[in-house]
Amino acid sequence: MNLRKLFYLILFSASWISASAQTFTNPLLPLGPDPWSIYKDGYYYYTHTLQDSLVIWKTTNLADLKNAEKKTIFRPPAGTPYSKELWAPEIHFINNKWYTYFAADDGNNNNHRMYVLENESSDPMQGNWILKGKVGDRSDKWAIDGSVFFHKNKLYMVWAGWEGDINQKQEIYIARMKNPYTIKGKRVKISSPLYEWEKHGDLNDPNNPPHVDVNEGPQILKNPQNKLFLIYSASGCWTDFYALGMLTFTGKNLLKPSSWQKKPYPVFKKAPENDVYAPGHNSFFKSPDGTEDWILYHANSQPNQGCGNFRTPRAQKFTWNSDGTPNFGIPVKTGVPIPIPSTGK
Repeated sequence: MNLRKLFYLILFSASWISASAQTFTNPLLPLGPDPWSIYKDGYYYYTHTLQDSLVIWKTTNLADLKNAEKKTIFRPPAGTPYSKELWAPEIHFINNKWYTYFAADDGNNNNHRMYVLENESSDPMQGNWILKGKVGDRSDKWAIDGSVFFHKNKLYMVWAGWEGDINQKQEIYIARMKNPYTIKGKRVKISSPLYEWEKHGDLNDPNNPPHVDVNEGPQILKNPQNKLFLIYSASGCWTDFYALGMLTFTGKNLLKPSSWQKKPYPVFKKAPENDVYAPGHNSFFKSPDGTEDWILYHANSQPNQGCGNFRTPRAQKFTWNSDGTPNFGIPVKTGVPIPIPSTGK
């Protein structure tokens, strides 16, 4: 190879590296249902459903998640009520401690309940994660997808649950929390499947009823003016109709069902033209410089792939409408270059 060819090869390589560092493509990982992240002290901490354990990824750039440091923080012992089907973990930093919330059971889905781990270390990749126990209201009904948030200095939890003990309908509940591992008072139902687009849930499993209506995966979102929204997933995740819906907080009391107004149509749904199906179970994050809002979600790349190992984590920037509501746009096609979250540099 002569010097001129070598020079152009080096120049091309440097340009490709520079360009690739400024963009990313979905999916972020080859597998990752129910993605969640939190940003603290210059790092994103990410997690998703792995079924048998809880793992945290640590990175300065969520778009480069595939190269992130990762650590298993919890693998439950066999024979416990929380030893199997660990779903939708979320990591939160509350009162100078780390907490990881997750749903789990003993192998029987009817026994799904929510649990929480605590870590006093300033870095969740260090220290010890201690199981604080089950997090539940006094009804002790089936519960998954727990998420916590502060509103006017009070801590709340939202989750998906059953009214009774039969798998017929998943609904969204909210309750006050006494502390990060204790629910205070009764649960309050604030969302139930109502519209046709929330009721795609036919099952072919003889052990389940023929139809299940679903509201699940609740996530709180605040706009720049601190207006409160609850984004949730609707219809069965085993269908291509899985999509995101939205409740808007319009009252004064979070625990009053009439304070939440449901949008009559989905705010984020499948895009067959982009080969994106069943987008849902999302979370939100800010760019490192705090100037951009991003949605993190999972989706399938082909129809009829269901709730199995085809769901991959994806991210894209979203904006705000003139009325203060979020505008998530259309799910971006895999492989399309997307500018990385802004660093302000």
